[in-house]
Amino acid sequence: MKQLFYNYFILLLLISFLLGCTNENDNNMTNSKKHLLIYCGITMVHPMQKIADIIEKQYHCKITILQGGSEDIYQSLKMSKKGDLYLPGSESYRNKHLKDGLLSDYMYVGYNQMALLVQKGNPKNIQADLDCLINPNYSVSIGNSESSSVGKQAKKILTKAGIYDKVLLNAFKVASDSRTMNNLLKDGSADVIFNWRATAFFDENKDKMDALCLEDSIASKKKLLIHLTTCSKNEDIARAFMRYAGSKEGQKIFYNFGFLDKIGDSRKIAH
Repeated sequence: MKQLFYNYFILLLLISFLLGCTNENDNNMTNSKKHLLIYCGITMVHPMQKIADIIEKQYHCKITILQGGSEDIYQSLKMSKKGDLYLPGSESYRNKHLKDGLLSDYMYVGYNQMALLVQKGNPKNIQADLDCLINPNYSVSIGNSESSSVGKQAKKILTKAGIYDKVLLNAFKVASDSRTMNNLLKDGSADVIFNWRATAFFDENKDKMDALCLEDSIASKKKLLIHLTTCSKNEDIARAFMRYAGSKEGQKIFYNFGFLDKIGDSRKIAH
């Protein structure tokens, strides 16, 4: 719990710094740019940055993406009450936090799905079976259920399978987020991790790991919803960002980063 509060504190400091710098720069400009602050779960940062680059050019604005675990960044939004958009790793965060009154309209931008990720070429011949996570012969890592969507979803799936406690005992590392797990796989510390499937297709990861996909009945697709916040100061641009993310062009960007899109989610990406 102390670590979570520390994470929130660091994020709040970063928000204050970013907004402070923006305000100072704006005061020094005759034609100041509008500034959009986006809270984004780590796994979705790549496609969101691509879209941000496009929206910045179209609307002559500045967009800052604050990334972290889905719960961590929401708590930072809640404490600061500053920012325009929030994209967590699953729709469950909307259901959980809607009562706070900070989340307004949303746009559905595709799916996330859990998978077993292994080192490139699967040198240990690990099977696409959750039981590999309780095998003492494998070095295993899963996410922290209190700080991230990937950890929360792992707990849900593994609890349903009746092996969550066993996996915790077998795991050498309970990681704060998806990126940390991927780094453990890339540096050889981990043999198998339970992570978001899309991350295996990122440029920095695709030559280092493979995804072992699971049946939908085991790991269901999780909707990705980008939310307008009720404290947004630039609602017009924020809504434009949402529309683009949900458009055919935006969906292509998400799909190119390994996400299952809302238009053709049944398509398979060759790996």
